[in-house]
Amino acid sequence: MTTAFDVIVLGAGPAGSAAAIGAARAGLRTAIVDRAVFPRDKLCGGLLTARALARIDALAPLPPDALDRHDRIVFFRHGQPLGEVSGCPPVHLTTRLSLDHHLLQAALAAGVTDLTGTRVAGIEAGHLRLHDGTAPGFSILIGADGVASPTARHLFGRAFDHATIGFALEVETPPSDDRTLRIDFDAAVAGYGWRFPKSGGTTIGVGGLHRCNPDLGARMSDYLSLLGASGSARVKGHFLPFGAVRRHPGRGNILLAGDAAGLVDPITGEGIAHALHSGSLAARACAEALRAGSPGSAYGHYRRSLVPLHRELAWARMLRHLVFSPRAADRFARAFRRSDPARQRYMRLLAGEMGYPAFVGLSLARLPRHLLAGRS
Repeated sequence: MTTAFDVIVLGAGPAGSAAAIGAARAGLRTAIVDRAVFPRDKLCGGLLTARALARIDALAPLPPDALDRHDRIVFFRHGQPLGEVSGCPPVHLTTRLSLDHHLLQAALAAGVTDLTGTRVAGIEAGHLRLHDGTAPGFSILIGADGVASPTARHLFGRAFDHATIGFALEVETPPSDDRTLRIDFDAAVAGYGWRFPKSGGTTIGVGGLHRCNPDLGARMSDYLSLLGASGSARVKGHFLPFGAVRRHPGRGNILLAGDAAGLVDPITGEGIAHALHSGSLAARACAEALRAGSPGSAYGHYRRSLVPLHRELAWARMLRHLVFSPRAADRFARAFRRSDPARQRYMRLLAGEMGYPAFVGLSLARLPRHLLAGRS
């Protein structure tokens, strides 16, 4: 007999586990599917802002030893320092191996059926076809299956648009005595480089808009040399929905969450907090739709709940040109270098303590001073 679920979640990353936990806690029969067996390694910067930590705490708090706390960040452009921020709202670093496993275990503890370690052969009306020969049924399907989402391909014919997608290269190097968290705004076109030190290693990467960086491999090599990190460590690449927000993150009884919905900030690169948020919103939409006896209404509930997040990311996409475009980048860099308040505002933005409209308002209020300083 084919098992039937109220909700099946594809993908056991942060978005998927958040969705599964929310659905199970709402009393829905829920299963989670992922081709990987957990714990599994996943190369990722692993930066957790205060906003992300608050969402994790609402699901299942991480143990303190899973986090590396940083309240000092240094910024560079063209190899020249733009200043540092210390005593700022802290950010934390973790590994996706520990974070994803922790959240999946919380989902299973909430009563979610574990279908990880199983590949999906196809998505059909009301059920999945799995490679192990089973075909579990669902009333609602949540695709939290990453930027190359098979669920998005099923709905729209392709997972993403190459004209708007980002791409990143990353490498994991051994732990270093240098514990400085570093961001380089010019390491890639319409993107940046990062050095995130953790207790178990250091993640170094560069990323930006895919179409603007045909030479990203060479940029990565240059960045590793700049940081003195050249060596034999394996460089991995992956697409990144760097501001490529999907306007229609689903249809009917199929929803898309996290990277599958394009929910990555194009300025700060934050994705984990938005993945957790969207997964929880998707679970809530499932509960509302099923309470009304109308699984097909789930997308309408979900899309309405995403409006504030979509609005915030629309601001970020508009402002990306002020941060990364060649025409405006020099002026931005001068303001950033000369103004500690500007750097503090950036950190408050990253921490989720300030939204983009407030960030723009405060920045514009100080703009005349920076313009005058640039002419002197």
